[in-house]
Amino acid sequence: MTRPLRADAARNRARVLEVAYDTFAAEGLGVPIDEIARRAGVGAGTVYRHFPTKQALVVAVAEDRVRRIVDHARTLLAAEGPGEALFVFLRDMVRSAAADYGLVDALVGYGLDLEVAAPGAEAAFLATLGELLAAAQRAGTVRADVDVAVIKALLVVCKVPQVYDGEVSERVVRVIEDGLRVRSSV
Repeated sequence: MTRPLRADAARNRARVLEVAYDTFAAEGLGVPIDEIARRAGVGAGTVYRHFPTKQALVVAVAEDRVRRIVDHARTLLAAEGPGEALFVFLRDMVRSAAADYGLVDALVGYGLDLEVAAPGAEAAFLATLGELLAAAQRAGTVRADVDVAVIKALLVVCKVPQVYDGEVSERVVRVIEDGLRVRSSV
């Protein structure tokens, strides 16, 4: 049985994951663990205690990102309500597109398949999209003819590098939202 981490160890682990995500997304997976440790403000030994290999760190980063996305979606359902949570989620995903794309690109370039690196990540993500979509459709804010495959395809479009410009991405999201919303009959 694994003991829970001490509070300081948990904070260090979270900080390493955060720095590794940002670094790998921006610079690729070639950045040495010692550099990740330096940027996180911890010793290399601390990183190796939590992640004995670089691949273990990469897998943990991918799993952590998917967990954060799923947790964020559930928080939005409670905070924003079922009618708006999907739209807020889509906006947030577009805003993080460049970094997420950088991480996925780095994983692929490193020869790691996301499903192999983080088994179940895609299924968890699609299930989360399904929850958001179903809630919005029940609330009457999203068209009934839209399914999870359409939402995923729209997110893929939003991750095209040309959309990373802030102004363009905001306009793209508005177009997507307009297309998803139920039209009021007058």
